[in-house]
Amino acid sequence: MNQFVNKQVMITGGLGFIGSNLARTLVAQGSVVTLVDSLIPKYGGNLFNIDDIRDKVTVNIYDVRDQIAMADLLPGKDYLFNLAGQTSHMDSMIDPQTDLAINTMAQLSILEVCRKVNPGIKIVFASTRQLYGKPDYLPVDEKHPIRPVDVNGINKLAGEWYHLLYNNVYGMRACALRLTNTYGPGMRVKDARQTFLGIWIRRLIEGRPIQVFGDGLQLRDFNYVDDCIDALLRAGASDATNGKVYNLGSTEVLDLKSLAEMMADLNGDGAYELVPFPADYKAIDIGDYYSDFSLIMNELGWQPKIGLRDGLQRTMAYYRAHYRHYWDTST
Repeated sequence: MNQFVNKQVMITGGLGFIGSNLARTLVAQGSVVTLVDSLIPKYGGNLFNIDDIRDKVTVNIYDVRDQIAMADLLPGKDYLFNLAGQTSHMDSMIDPQTDLAINTMAQLSILEVCRKVNPGIKIVFASTRQLYGKPDYLPVDEKHPIRPVDVNGINKLAGEWYHLLYNNVYGMRACALRLTNTYGPGMRVKDARQTFLGIWIRRLIEGRPIQVFGDGLQLRDFNYVDDCIDALLRAGASDATNGKVYNLGSTEVLDLKSLAEMMADLNGDGAYELVPFPADYKAIDIGDYYSDFSLIMNELGWQPKIGLRDGLQRTMAYYRAHYRHYWDTST
């Protein structure tokens, strides 16, 4: 990864979960890191996420849709890790116009600014496995039909395809990673807007039972954030990725009931309860899902290294130490 030494790197969504962890890794590798984040309260940005590297990065509180600001920041940058986005599936159904603005229109705006002021930049876009919808087969590979079940999936797909289009038409060197359930220190835990694992951790720390929807037998795979960062860096460092999409995933596949049991055990105490699926959640649920990530493994040598139990243990220890920075303890 010596490609990033002394390189100018911009991260959109840089104060969020994945962005802040990526920034920390790049700082350690000797990169000159610029973070852009809107700090919209409903999303994942949190200044505490970079508390330990605050004096080693440049922070810009801007909305990525601000073309004037982005045109000022992008010249001279070697890499753009484009992680800004709205991740809540339910919010996308309640307020589809905002999801469209952030996950589609903003991505097109970023690409247009890059095309005008820095067409040589390498861009890695954080996409999602949600765009596949309900799987026809498992594990899901990149050739699986694409049938999003919610507005978020449609808009993330459009954002992803804009990146590929600008690669193919303008030669702008862009690729996309379809992330699965990423977890770890720095993720949003005050609610379920980023991942259900967040609210599960909060409930355990507060001594409340985890709520598992349905029968809890839905299968999922998970990636600890360090493994996700490794994939992003490998994708950014290689021009063989240009114009391609890659699944992330894990060989550890677990049903949600077993996951809840594992987390309660790691917490030292705790419980879970099976609750009926809320109708609005059930309507967009994808059932079982886990990825075939052999493409990125074969082409870039990536595979997850942090086991689920180890990763959850690290994550829960982090929030037991720092929960006051992530949710209001009076609510």
